[in-house]
Amino acid sequence: MTQKKMTTTFNYDFIQRTLRTTGIVVLFLSVIGLYYFPPYDILAFLTAGVWSIINMLFLSALVRTVLRPDNIDKMSAMVLMMVKFPLLYATAYFIFTTELFRPIPIVVGISMILIVMVLKAFSRVMLGLDETNQDEQEIQSNHKNQLRSVA
Repeated sequence: MTQKKMTTTFNYDFIQRTLRTTGIVVLFLSVIGLYYFPPYDILAFLTAGVWSIINMLFLSALVRTVLRPDNIDKMSAMVLMMVKFPLLYATAYFIFTTELFRPIPIVVGISMILIVMVLKAFSRVMLGLDETNQDEQEIQSNHKNQLRSVA
């Protein structure tokens, strides 16, 4: 009988898939919402959703630039910080202070990326996509040890 164990490695592709899925969900809900909600609410939702996607894109690029095993690319990190923090957050301020937009569609649009992430992670856990057999892990670790002893 084999035991299941959760894998602990993080795949950067998860962020890219989440950004793509969030973009599709925001566009789909915006098109459907045009029938049910006022146009400025849909525009607020769409604007906030796009803002959250761009914010996550810059955040993931910043983390990959700063947290790497080799030397940190300080120039790229500074450029990303100069774009992300003043420009993106100034844009968020103007989105929130626009009198045509109500706050609820903005909050829902910004939180769409978090909702998509939680649902994607939950579905991976429920489907068992991140589980590996204990025997497979032992085989992989034995293979790595054999490769190290040969080198």
